[in-house]
Amino acid sequence: MNRLVLALLLVMPSFASAEELPNVVIIFTDDQGYSDVGCFGAEGFETPHLDRMASEGMKFTDFYVAQASCGASRAAL
Repeated sequence: MNRLVLALLLVMPSFASAEELPNVVIIFTDDQGYSDVGCFGAEGFETPHLDRMASEGMKFTDFYVAQASCGASRAAL
């Protein structure tokens, strides 16, 4: 009986462990176009930190904006 309890105590944590949740970062800027970031082909200025985040993570290339002004887009978010 003790062996059964010990075996269950050793095995149960593996069933209870949840998957690690991903980190999600939303970068919300005003009046920024698709090609205004280095990883999408920006010329004339550098965005090294955004480029590093893009190379180490996921890049989303399809966007939707509720309105070109920032206030309405923030409200839609």
